[in-house]
Amino acid sequence: MAISAGDFRTGLTLIVDGDPWQVLDFQHVKPGKGAAILKTKMKNLKTGNTQERNFNASTKFEQAQISKKTAQYSYQADNTYYFMDMETYDTYELSEDQVGFNKYFIVEGAEVSLMFFEGDLLSVSVPEKVELTVAETDAAIKGAPSNQTKDAVTDTGLSLRVPQFIEPGEKIIVFSTDGKYAGRA
Repeated sequence: MAISAGDFRTGLTLIVDGDPWQVLDFQHVKPGKGAAILKTKMKNLKTGNTQERNFNASTKFEQAQISKKTAQYSYQADNTYYFMDMETYDTYELSEDQVGFNKYFIVEGAEVSLMFFEGDLLSVSVPEKVELTVAETDAAIKGAPSNQTKDAVTDTGLSLRVPQFIEPGEKIIVFSTDGKYAGRA
């Protein structure tokens, strides 16, 4: 199915130069003269590289058929993450580069989606919000305003800002898109 650059949306997967790419961000730009262009920030799903690219708004692309399979995160050894298909008990491996920023949102036993393109395992997809445990944080400042935040580190190694009332050992909800605090669990 052909998609024109004018129909882009965040999360769309396309085939560009033979590789599957995912649109992370885009902006329509209409210069004073000439045709409108589309400024995009895209991620190559095979290599994990992110690029900013410009396209003519009338350019057509083929949509990448990405298939997903639910799996359970088992463990990490060296720089390899291991996942198990819960139906067939097949084991899948992803390098740390393929997992990328999602490594901060995967806890042992968590259900994730493995993404495949033409039979090749590309990467892992995690839910939009995940539950993590605060491993360490500063003590609350007495008399601090309720909207003041402090530094914290989760059990997965993610550094983020949390409200003053959060203590080590507490479970919190975090947005997996940007790693920001969403609330208590």
